[in-house]
Amino acid sequence: MMGDTRQLQIKDVYSNNLLCCDYTTRLYDALSLMRERRVSSIFIEQDGKIVGIWTESDCVSLDFEHNGLAQTAIGNIMNSPVHDILISQTLSEATIKFHQLGIRHLLVKDAHNQPQGVVSLSDIVRNQGLDHYLHFRPIEDHFESQISTLDAQACISEAIHAMRRDKTTAVLVYNQGLAEYGIITQRDVAYVILNQDWRMPCWELASYPMESMTPKDSLFDAYRLMTARSIRHLVIREPGSHAVMGLLALKNVLTEIETAYCSELEKVLAQRDLALQKSEKNLYLANRIIDASLDGIMITRANGEIIQINPAFSALTGYQDYEVLGKNPSLLSSGVHGQDYYERMWSELSQKGVWQGEICNKRKSGEVYVEWLTIIEINEPYSDDVLYAAIFSDITERKNAEEKIARLAYFDELTGLPNRRLFYDRLSMALASAQRDKHKLSVMFIDLDRFKEVNDTLGHSAGDKLLSQVSERIKAILKPGDTLARLGGDEFVVLLTEVEHMEDVVGFADQVLSELSVPFALGELNVAATASLGAAIYPEDGLDSESLLKHADVAMYRSKELGRNSFQLYKASMNARSLERLSMLSRFQSALEGGEFELHYQPLRCLTSGRIMSVECLLRWQDPNLGTISPAQFIPLAEELGLIVKLDQWVINEACRQMALWLSEGLDMRRIAINISASHLSQGDLVMTMAKALEQHNLDGHYVELELTETSFVSNLHDAKVMLNKLKNLGVSIALDDFGTGYSALSYLTKLPIDILKIDASFIAKIPDEYGNSEIVTAIVAMAKALNLHVVAEGVEKSVQQKFLQKLGCHTMQGYHYCRPLPQSDWLNFYRSERGLSELAPPQRRVSGR
Repeated sequence: MMGDTRQLQIKDVYSNNLLCCDYTTRLYDALSLMRERRVSSIFIEQDGKIVGIWTESDCVSLDFEHNGLAQTAIGNIMNSPVHDILISQTLSEATIKFHQLGIRHLLVKDAHNQPQGVVSLSDIVRNQGLDHYLHFRPIEDHFESQISTLDAQACISEAIHAMRRDKTTAVLVYNQGLAEYGIITQRDVAYVILNQDWRMPCWELASYPMESMTPKDSLFDAYRLMTARSIRHLVIREPGSHAVMGLLALKNVLTEIETAYCSELEKVLAQRDLALQKSEKNLYLANRIIDASLDGIMITRANGEIIQINPAFSALTGYQDYEVLGKNPSLLSSGVHGQDYYERMWSELSQKGVWQGEICNKRKSGEVYVEWLTIIEINEPYSDDVLYAAIFSDITERKNAEEKIARLAYFDELTGLPNRRLFYDRLSMALASAQRDKHKLSVMFIDLDRFKEVNDTLGHSAGDKLLSQVSERIKAILKPGDTLARLGGDEFVVLLTEVEHMEDVVGFADQVLSELSVPFALGELNVAATASLGAAIYPEDGLDSESLLKHADVAMYRSKELGRNSFQLYKASMNARSLERLSMLSRFQSALEGGEFELHYQPLRCLTSGRIMSVECLLRWQDPNLGTISPAQFIPLAEELGLIVKLDQWVINEACRQMALWLSEGLDMRRIAINISASHLSQGDLVMTMAKALEQHNLDGHYVELELTETSFVSNLHDAKVMLNKLKNLGVSIALDDFGTGYSALSYLTKLPIDILKIDASFIAKIPDEYGNSEIVTAIVAMAKALNLHVVAEGVEKSVQQKFLQKLGCHTMQGYHYCRPLPQSDWLNFYRSERGLSELAPPQRRVSGR
């Protein structure tokens, strides 16, 4: 078996029958030498050096039609370069080289680099002691069944062509007259060149009769027969018959031996770690494998002297072998670990013979990295000497990834604050401490007001910047021991551990509100942000984490209900309001699907003619259990739930349906006005929604007016302009609602396709008594008329306001002074009374035919 022979050296098996010729030698003369010396290869010299090799198998690739082929200089057809091996190297090393290079001959050289002979792959595998392995291998799995068979009278050139085409070493020749098979091999073809007659009949060159065997015979019997008869091929016949099934070549047998050898070699290499600990000889054998390892490997003597490293060691540390051999591993020390760390390492190593663990070392560049290190103690056989093998890999990236995963598990990625999980851990510990030491603590929720508007109008990157800046401002006012965490979205929570009195919590809340009152720089914009705060105090408002967090959340929502930008401490009465809000939350979706929403209508009156110009539809929610719910309650809820676009779509469709119905019944209505949320402009496909509603109800776009606020445009004026122009192409009018309360940038009025300007009710409420306010309204009306915009005054509640607006030349008014929002039936009665109609006029279709 291999166990006894794998350390054989090349000198034990090579052939010193080294045949050479000069670079200029004719192919004819070279072949003559090969035949005379009975060898299959010849080496070519030039200026005293071996520069090439030519073998019998190369003959098939020659051009036999070339008239001067035999006279061709061997140097013109040789293979180069010539691969070599030292005579002192092992058969294992030769085998690896054969496999890597895909060749079958190596030039053997001595220690002085002088040629000594040649070794072939056949020489290697014949000396592996694996002949017995062939006993268990039948011929049937290894012979070539698809072998070319030529007629005896076929030309030799056909045999050459068949070998070249099929990439085989031989072809069969059948003589029908003799009923006999013969064979022509590559060696036969090579020596045809000496006869210079490759047009002769194949049978003249064929060797016959041929030895034969059956498929069930063993490869060992075939190998023994070939060796005894000095032949390279056997015919395989059917049992009990002369029918030829194929050809078995010596190379097939050798390949099987080679396969067995390589399999045995792999088993040995797989046990390299064990071999390192058992034998210095086995360590030497494993060197080739060590060199190929991706792990860094360093071998030292007992005194610490480095005697061997592998290429991976150099790649990982930056040190080459000449820089570390003979030196101590301490040159890799990072200085991170103290002396006691290394003492524990060597203590465990001496007790167990192995040590594994993480260690920080330093590259040649000075960079410190983390490696996973295994040190194995290797006791030399028949000696007291000890070697140590250190095997290591760089795990810096893995450690960084583990730390990142740990951070993600406990910290918010955006702000770096503790997340919900870590906050709950700290709160549990703080409660245990508070219970033990009889002191107070507080949990405070901080929720940014209208954060969704920032995301919708300025984009998520601006929202992320705002959250990061908010967290930095709040962190700056925390005391040591307190915790600020981000629970998700725009929701923060604070744990205050040093609470002596309720005033401490109130004071902190005031600080937070004060910090957030300063505008935040988000790119080129300064954006104001407010927050709603709610807090609960231990032990008054709860004895456990769940109670405190729930009550702080309830208090925070109470702050929002009271107008936002404020702080509330928890009171028991707030729970009822919280339950009411949760009930509304669960009902909203079903209300939208169940038809609980309806439209009310408020007319707009011309200040010149007194006629109804148009009507604005306003959404109302009639809950069967809760009654009428104000838009001030459910609109923010719809935005919070992400349902505002869906709600807008319902309103658009219902308004178009109702307008088409009125027109078919003869109502003389110019337009119906629909309020659109800023979110719909940035998130939903408003143009598509509008186009579908107009088409579904067969309604012209000029009967529809869309009311938008300035917040709809602030994020991207260009995109807003594109979308509004598409709406204008549908015939829809565009109204700018609540003018004067937002950014009031005059550029909107000139750059966007706006038709109508609606002055916010907060300005109308103070005219004509308040001087400054009256001047503002006067200026707005004058400016709008100059820009050819239709002006609407919202919130007119007094006759003096109406008269003042008429003097200014304002076009239209809307408000309680004229008419409150009315449900559909009341609105129809109001309309008829205004128009003096006692009954419906005959139907007069005023809709488009599209």
